[in-house]
Formats: sequence, structure tokens, C-alpha cells
Amino acid sequence: MKKMIAAFALATAGFITLPATAQTAGGNYQPSQPVGSSNWFIRGGVGEGHMADAPYGNHPTSYDLSGGYRVKVGPDLGFGVELGYNHMGTTQWKVGNPSAPFTKRQDMHGWTAGFNGRINLWQGLYWSGRAGAYAWEAHGYNDQLDRKHQSGTSWYVGTGVGYDFNERFSLGLAYDYYKADMSRDYGVRSTDSLSLSAEYRF
Repeated sequence: MKKMIAAFALATAGFITLPATAQTAGGNYQPSQPVGSSNWFIRGGVGEGHMADAPYGNHPTSYDLSGGYRVKVGPDLGFGVELGYNHMGTTQWKVGNPSAPFTKRQDMHGWTAGFNGRINLWQGLYWSGRAGAYAWEAHGYNDQLDRKHQSGTSWYVGTGVGYDFNERFSLGLAYDYYKADMSRDYGVRSTDSLSLSAEYRF
């Protein structure tokens, strides 16, 4: 996790020191700002998650929160870095004797550090993408009802579409995939989510 934060800080410093070009404002992305200008942003999402390999079809409520720094690198394009947290919710099901069942629970959450991009296509409509490293933790049970905690570092990737109501605020629909290399015997190996997302730019 410390290495992830250090890499994020170095990348952010690099973006901050990028000089603004002499180009005038325009384009579809942050149209009042010239190419080379930049914004801090905060983004959040709430939706439905899915944990791969769970033997039952539960789809818990998931959420994520991230912040970052994005530079306008072209008239319609922004590119930046981000740091965030996500929680995929908790799935649970009952096993064993119906008169005295045992409740299994699985959950996964983690920290993200990566890059993000946004292309504004036409009059406020945008397409976005994000990818990076994912430091995760998860809990799960095996068939013998042994509970196990596991953690590791893997990767995440996401995409989305939405609408900019103005140069500060936007709403969209996002799909994100989080890879986790948890032991097959304990259920969770990867997760994905479909969520309603909101972003505010400073």
C-alpha cells in the first residue's frame, strides 16, 4: 500500500508541474478552460455488486469513493490520476441443518490507485475509463465452514458513460471490475459492480 501511495504522489506531482499551453479555451471537455489546465475531483458511486465464485446468486449493494487530479490534454480529452476505496458489500447464505442453519458470509473491500481518462463526445455526453492497482482484503468460508482472511495486491479496470450538467458536476453509469487472487476454496476471486456515479470537479 505504501508503494501505491508513493507512486500516486509522484504521478500527481508530474501532472501538477505540466505547463499550460497557449491554446485558447474550447472543445467539449471543460470548454471554458484551455488545454493544459487542470482540476481536482471527487467521485462516488453506489450500485449492485457481484462476487465471482460465490455458490449463491447474491448481489449486495456496493459503493466506492475516489479523488484525484485530471489535466485537460486535448479539446475533448482529460487524463489524470486517482486514489480511492471500494467495498463490494457482504453476501451471506445458510447451510447445514435447516432447523439450525449456519450462516456463511463473504465480503471484499480495498484501496485503488491508478489512472483515469475522460472523453467528452458531444454537448456534455462523456465516456470514461479507469485502471490501476488494487490492494484488497476479503473474508470467506470453505466447505468445512472454516473462515479465512486473505489480502493481496492485484488490479482493477472500469468504464462508464454519463452527462456533464456543467463544468463542475456530472452523473453517469459505471461498470468496474476488481481482480482478487483469493484461494478457490474460500470463494471470492474477483468482483464487479454496476453503479450510478457522481463526480464533482474543483
